[in-house]
Amino acid sequence: MKAFSAFLATLMVGALAATPVAAQEMKFFRIGTGSAGATYFPIGGLIANAISNPPGSRPCDKGGACGVPGLVAIAVSTNASVANVNAIQAGQLEAGLSGAVTIFEAYNGAGAFANDKKGKLRMIANLFPEDLHLIMPKDAKLASLKDLKGKRVGIGQAGSETQVSVLRILAHYGITRNDISASELNMDQSSQRIADGQIDAYFYAVGTPAAALVQLGSTKGFELYRFSPEEQKVVNQLLPYYVDSVISAGTYEAIKYDVPTMAVPGQLVTSVDQPENLIYEITKAMWNDNSRKLFDNGHSKGKVIRLESALKGLQIPLHPGAEKFYREKGMIK
Repeated sequence: MKAFSAFLATLMVGALAATPVAAQEMKFFRIGTGSAGATYFPIGGLIANAISNPPGSRPCDKGGACGVPGLVAIAVSTNASVANVNAIQAGQLEAGLSGAVTIFEAYNGAGAFANDKKGKLRMIANLFPEDLHLIMPKDAKLASLKDLKGKRVGIGQAGSETQVSVLRILAHYGITRNDISASELNMDQSSQRIADGQIDAYFYAVGTPAAALVQLGSTKGFELYRFSPEEQKVVNQLLPYYVDSVISAGTYEAIKYDVPTMAVPGQLVTSVDQPENLIYEITKAMWNDNSRKLFDNGHSKGKVIRLESALKGLQIPLHPGAEKFYREKGMIK
């Protein structure tokens, strides 16, 4: 955080030193992500890089930034999905990444958001699938999810879609928080607890490969729980936005077998209060050729962030600025 603050201070000084006009045109745009060891944070950083074009930057056609002129976008580490939609509604973030379940329920005031509707939410783009991981120590085994009863289990951070989803899944199998020693930790912390033998398992819905698991695999090793067809069916019914998925063998060096699981779309949302032209320019910048290079080279999940799937699985209204862009591209009639 200190390094980031120093970077931000340097950026501001450089921008202010350019010209008074340039300084007046500079606009900050905060994108809520997740913990550093998960996937939202690096993907949020790629998006921030793609849409930024600070005052004084070289023109795009001369090798400079190809984002929105005057915009400085910042990827902010948060507690992920639920925290991000709450902050967007409150005006504390300009945009954020969140899972489709959280977005739908928040916008409609359903599920975990009953009587707490987040009606300002608007969609910018669908991004990538997040696979539900159930991580265990090396050589550990579970016969079924019911075997988690009585164990020490990480259920994701408070304010994460992982926690909301996991508690529903466990409840279906008759397991409450009182039946497990539950910990509310981010992915880095949970991986460290697994490595130290302080927890028996933890859940996390995240795009693969997650940095925290890559590191855990290179040190202590780990196992992934393979959901049975019956368990996949249960999750599909409990959480309709989750679809069957497979974490392929070799996705993590430590995992030599295919892992049947479920995945939920990760999406980028903003507030209806954001200016139409700003979101139009941001959406346009996300899908230019320069951004394509950033996504392809920046993270394996960046490769699946594609314009052709940008409207896939959308269940809430698009922001008018994003809608204008997709309409111009012929993706909306």
